[in-house]
Amino acid sequence: MKYKFLISVLTIVTISQMAKAQVAPILPPLSLPTNVIKLWPDSVPNSKKAPATYAEKTENNRTSMVTDPVLIPYFPEKGKANGTAVVICPGGGYSRLAMDIEGVDVAKKFNAIGITAFILKYRLPSDEIMVDKAIGPLQDAQRSIQLIRQRAAEWNINAAKVGIIGFSAGGHLASTAGTHFYNAVIEKKDTISLRPDFMMLLYPVISFGEMAHKGSMQRLLGDKPIQELIDLYSNEKQVKATTPPTFIVQAEDDKTVPVQNSLMFYYALLANKIPAELHIYPKGGHGFGLNNKTTKDYWFDSATHWLDANGLLTKAP
Repeated sequence: MKYKFLISVLTIVTISQMAKAQVAPILPPLSLPTNVIKLWPDSVPNSKKAPATYAEKTENNRTSMVTDPVLIPYFPEKGKANGTAVVICPGGGYSRLAMDIEGVDVAKKFNAIGITAFILKYRLPSDEIMVDKAIGPLQDAQRSIQLIRQRAAEWNINAAKVGIIGFSAGGHLASTAGTHFYNAVIEKKDTISLRPDFMMLLYPVISFGEMAHKGSMQRLLGDKPIQELIDLYSNEKQVKATTPPTFIVQAEDDKTVPVQNSLMFYYALLANKIPAELHIYPKGGHGFGLNNKTTKDYWFDSATHWLDANGLLTKAP
């Protein structure tokens, strides 16, 4: 009887320890700059009054329920800035934002090569807070580019060297900004272009066709989008001769976003004679941020060479 009791106790303890081991670790909160820049200081366009239950929250450095979008600036060390700026769009399936590995970590790497980085904490599509959720994230991306160019002199930025980078669903947003700039979804009071000067897309959601990431498509367009909207936001179909030069990275074994997303976009760029560089790794999965641990190639090094080759690391005389 004693042995049975002892075995039972050990079993309970073991199961309890296993359960604890399977709980995701709570990550320390990110230390973010306090000088955030509101995109819409007066009133956020295309918005409804948020219900009391819809309040911004951050758990394990994943931010959701954003109602007041901001740019979080990261400036290079004094004397190191080369005048280029980039808007960073973290991913998260259009339901949350990975503010660490697809935000802060990336911003610091850009600073190290002299580029001023702005993490975009954008609104995630929601019928609860938006009149038209399909354009909400794009409004924030377009406003980011517009705002950076408006304040370029203040921030020592060359207004002709403002790009955008996006990861996963953030890659969909970045590629939308790079292919839909001719269609302003924000108020334009001046002649400032909404076109990014370059795009960088990491394991991006691109298509809402057969190779779609269904979750991102559903959150942006709803449960039963019409074909016209599906085609409009399948960005491989929106590439034109004016689409900016593009750098793309993805892993072949990505089980979340099929690698065909990157391939289709690359082929569309080629068809329109847009300078593009594509890196497809055989392994790496999805959401690896800066560090694809299965390859000895460090994609940010390749990206740095690409930026340099395109004149984006050269200071103006």
